[in-house]
Amino acid sequence: MNGPGGSPAPAMATETLAEQTVFLNGDFMPLSEARIPVLDRGFIFGDGVYEVVPVYGRKPFRWAQHHARLVRSLGELRIDNPRDAAGWRELVDALIARHPWDDQFVYMQVTRGVAKRDHGFPKGIVPTVFAMTSPLAPVPAAQLQNGVDAVSLPDQRWLRCDIKSVSLLGNVLARQAALDAGAVECIMFRDGELTEGSSSNIWVVQHGKVLAPPRDSRILEGIRYGLLQELCESEGIPFEVTAIPRDAVRHADELMLSSATKEVLAITRLDGEPVGSGKPGPVFTRLHAAYQRAKAAARA
Repeated sequence: MNGPGGSPAPAMATETLAEQTVFLNGDFMPLSEARIPVLDRGFIFGDGVYEVVPVYGRKPFRWAQHHARLVRSLGELRIDNPRDAAGWRELVDALIARHPWDDQFVYMQVTRGVAKRDHGFPKGIVPTVFAMTSPLAPVPAAQLQNGVDAVSLPDQRWLRCDIKSVSLLGNVLARQAALDAGAVECIMFRDGELTEGSSSNIWVVQHGKVLAPPRDSRILEGIRYGLLQELCESEGIPFEVTAIPRDAVRHADELMLSSATKEVLAITRLDGEPVGSGKPGPVFTRLHAAYQRAKAAARA
């Protein structure tokens, strides 16, 4: 995610970084050979979008939703979509097939292309397309058992967080503030209301009900947003989309985060104070189990 969806790549399991195969502008090549011109607008302006797709058993998970978000982000930035739906899926499948890992996460990035440095949109240029895949490591058992720490921060990012833009400096600063405090993630607030984490959606549980921030320009609607809503419905867990004030987060029975690589994870301490019982709660336990069943079904 400029929020939900961005994540660190695990260490290469069976091949070195230099040997990893990537895709750049029509060609597959070793990562060590991939180059872009310095006047690429993604490099100069952060003028581009990206998408991260988890892969389980060599099958992209919720591909249709990831593809739709990529197309939507391109449209919001008025970048020509360089591939049709079949072409994007062919690219993802080809990257998966070139690597040895059953579970992977595919990163795709499209920038407006290469042009003389000028803020306005140049005409007649070709978008830059880059894609790579990395092994998808399981969530550490200790984090599942104990939950993770988070800190609260003001949301100082731009106001189009619904676009999955490569302009992620606000998210980078927020994540580093969390790491500096010894936490895994941050929980951000704008005008006193919950938005999201640096790279995850945030969920509040009160009296057995899951509360979700509104889908608007202040958050990236993570693919897990729709999935968590579906899982709540299948599990009979009440789910409500509503503005969530800071006090509701502070006094939550449970807090959770979700992202492509962390799946769904309990937040058990916020700003050094326990959340609820200080342990992963019953709603998290049910949703995590349901998430694993959804993954298993996707593998089949």
